[in-house]
Amino acid sequence: MERSGQVRGKVALVTGGASGIGAAIVELLAQEGATVVATDIDELRGADLAARLRNAGREVIFLQQDVTSEERWIEVAAEVGKRFGRLDTLVSNAGICIAVPSIVDMTLQDWRRQIAINLDGVFLSVKHSLPLMRRHGGGSVIMMSSVAGLRGATSLAGYSLSGYSATKGAVRLFAKSIAMECAQVGDGIRVNSVHPGIIDTPIWGKNSTWASGAGQNAPNVAGERAKSSTPLGRAGHAFDVAQGVLYLAADASRYVTGTELAIDGGMNTGGVVRRAQSQ
Repeated sequence: MERSGQVRGKVALVTGGASGIGAAIVELLAQEGATVVATDIDELRGADLAARLRNAGREVIFLQQDVTSEERWIEVAAEVGKRFGRLDTLVSNAGICIAVPSIVDMTLQDWRRQIAINLDGVFLSVKHSLPLMRRHGGGSVIMMSSVAGLRGATSLAGYSLSGYSATKGAVRLFAKSIAMECAQVGDGIRVNSVHPGIIDTPIWGKNSTWASGAGQNAPNVAGERAKSSTPLGRAGHAFDVAQGVLYLAADASRYVTGTELAIDGGMNTGGVVRRAQSQ
């Protein structure tokens, strides 16, 4: 599909880019003209995605990465610098959701694992990407949070999301703080967070599992859950989130920093009592 080239000439790094929202972001940024470096722990899916997009004429490479490893972050940043000499857009998208029946059932090991991926990984992405961005006078950092980072999220279909909400709330304020830090030094880097609501990705499928040690089946599909919990009455799609990321990566958002973009069908705004449709 031919597009308008909103990020033509830019170099973007997307973590967690092998599937779901991350893959949609990689594809859309590439379609819009960016050279995209997709990273993920899932080497098979990541390599397949990059190959498919290259076959379609897009500029995409894949690097295997565990975002919790600082040693690997040093290697990835060095590889980006060596190949392209710059970085214009960082999308810190990699994350997991560990859901348990109650917070008292969460092990310290799972608590720390979720923090390591959802928060430490974002910290490391910023630490090792800002120097590349500063070489060429700025860029855009986009941190993937959640509607659970905007308000309390104690449960979803009987599963506690308290730990997940804690990490995503931290990402939101980390984004604001880094936005102010970058503005203070005048490096031209904008920083914002994105907050998806219920997005129809494979994790909601009948055979998918929550990322918990117990590996319970997902309690509901996205569409059914969204009917009752979002004002728009339907789940979003990964492409909807990718469109928001594209806006924040493009020059169209050049005056936007330190804010959050909710892509949640109105979920954070409140509930809606639907009126009966007249016949």
